[in-house]
Amino acid sequence: MFIQTEATPNPTTLKFLPGRVILSDRTHHFLSQDQAKNSPLALALFAVEGVDSVFLGRDFISVTKTDAVEWQSLRPQILGTIMDHLSRDLPIMQEGAPGTDNATDHAASSGDNAEIFAASDANIVKHIKELIETRVRPAVAQDGGDIIFRGFEDGVVSLRLQGACAGCPSSTATLKMGIENMLRHYVPEVLSVQAV
Repeated sequence: MFIQTEATPNPTTLKFLPGRVILSDRTHHFLSQDQAKNSPLALALFAVEGVDSVFLGRDFISVTKTDAVEWQSLRPQILGTIMDHLSRDLPIMQEGAPGTDNATDHAASSGDNAEIFAASDANIVKHIKELIETRVRPAVAQDGGDIIFRGFEDGVVSLRLQGACAGCPSSTATLKMGIENMLRHYVPEVLSVQAV
């Protein structure tokens, strides 16, 4: 098995591409070992000293490290853990574990799953979500992360950043110059975008 490694815009996060599907219909972002109890793969990665968070995407795994370790020593351990787990064909998620369906929520491990918007804004929200799904999420996934719609109130779109995007130094620029400008262009009711 050959696992590619890619740098992300976030220097504390690396993207690991094992050349196979990890989660076909959902994403998971685990911020702690406690949150990872339903994912044998995430638990195995948290057992590696220096792993701060784990993001499981469709065909990649993003791992964020603590400041106490360097990638030079951590990367081989993570590669070994992923290779061992996948070559033994161990489960990524436990059977029956709560999932995160793309149509509803991508943040099962965060605890805050509610989308906030007025019923009168349903058509606007539908258009915003469609743009996020078709234009934003694929680009963000290439950088080892994900971005999830959380709400729309008074012209402000609330988005949750996950994986490599969470804590990334360039995330503010991505939100304001990229996503906000695109949404304002296609959806005049959008005034600004904020991370939650």
